[in-house]
Amino acid sequence: MTSIQGLMQAATEVARKSGDVALGFFRGGIAVDTKSDGTPVTVADRTAEQTAREWLEARFPEDGILGEEFGETRPGAERRWILDPIDGTKTFIRGVPLWGTLVALAKGDRILVGAAYFPAVGELLVAAPGEGCFLNGSHTQVSRQADLSRAVVLCTDERFLTYPERGEAWRRLTREAAVSRTWGDCYGYLMVATGRAEVMVDELLSPWDAAALQPIIEEAGGVFSDWTGRRTSFGGSGIATNGLLAQAVRERLGATGGP
Repeated sequence: MTSIQGLMQAATEVARKSGDVALGFFRGGIAVDTKSDGTPVTVADRTAEQTAREWLEARFPEDGILGEEFGETRPGAERRWILDPIDGTKTFIRGVPLWGTLVALAKGDRILVGAAYFPAVGELLVAAPGEGCFLNGSHTQVSRQADLSRAVVLCTDERFLTYPERGEAWRRLTREAAVSRTWGDCYGYLMVATGRAEVMVDELLSPWDAAALQPIIEEAGGVFSDWTGRRTSFGGSGIATNGLLAQAVRERLGATGGP
């Protein structure tokens, strides 16, 4: 049984290895394909995930793996690694550096460790419940801002095409905040975890998008939930806030229905 510190190190190493592979393709003029769900994918996504899978198979052969590009292996395993080789592919293919590689380890629906690596800007977050959140090896925390009128609020896509009502709630929130920005994806959650922003929201998240982010936000002192207010990485959506604004933000977004 690997210690939690050992699992944090493993998540860090596999995120860094696969992220660096993706970085080798960045701004390289690679071809872009379209998946069945209409989202883009490139050789960088596939090669980076394959790198992560090979590394994990060699060291954790009994664990399952769930990845965005190659699906699930050993679905009955007690633990599973959850991979997003490039979170923010639309950002990546346009040469914007605010994309990341996400790695998490789950036991059932409980996340044991999460890592988020941002190769193009040289930042790496890792966290595990009870162990804290670390940015490039040093403890990091959410902001202490309790005044929404002074807050920075972020989202990935302000159009909210799937849930227009969430978009309306988001726009009301932005009118109360000091600053509103997009180009979110996983970088927005790094902004919250490191105290550079107070709120980050996504109307839609897959497990590989959210699993690594929950412990990162929570161990930095923030609150991570889905749009019903449930504390989960598997709710299909995400709201991350610092601790002091958590209740006010969720009330304004109508995200208070969960336990």
